[in-house]
Amino acid sequence: MNKPFLGRGWSFPPTFTRGLGGVEMLEEEADIASSLEILLTTMPGERVMFPDYGCNTEELVFESMDTTTKTLMADKIESAILYYEPRIELEKVRLDTSRELEGVILIEAIYRVRTTNSRFNFVFPFYKQEGTDINQPGGPAEATLTPLPDLR
Repeated sequence: MNKPFLGRGWSFPPTFTRGLGGVEMLEEEADIASSLEILLTTMPGERVMFPDYGCNTEELVFESMDTTTKTLMADKIESAILYYEPRIELEKVRLDTSRELEGVILIEAIYRVRTTNSRFNFVFPFYKQEGTDINQPGGPAEATLTPLPDLR
């Protein structure tokens, strides 16, 4: 099913291929997932023409992961998605701190695409330490997008 109303945009980071004759493009739900990843990794002030865009979770890198910090992090994420991703309706943000001692917090955003009423689970890794062990087993997690069943 063609869903042009969900958007089409450049992949990030931009990938140019000779076979396509241009830049690799993302469409539909993949474009939304990419937009969420960009939103969560952009600090406010990074975009010159859009200085308020972003989610300032980087300021929490050296904080202890107590209830206050977890609540603040979830609130920052919810606010950023509310203001800068109008194609979705956020249902819940959960923080998985089971790998906290390894320096990884998994941010799980459960959302519904407004125009198709499809539910998705977007999981994004937040690193509290440097990414120096990227080739180690259990190394860096990657953002994932999983369709969810409709609960109605």
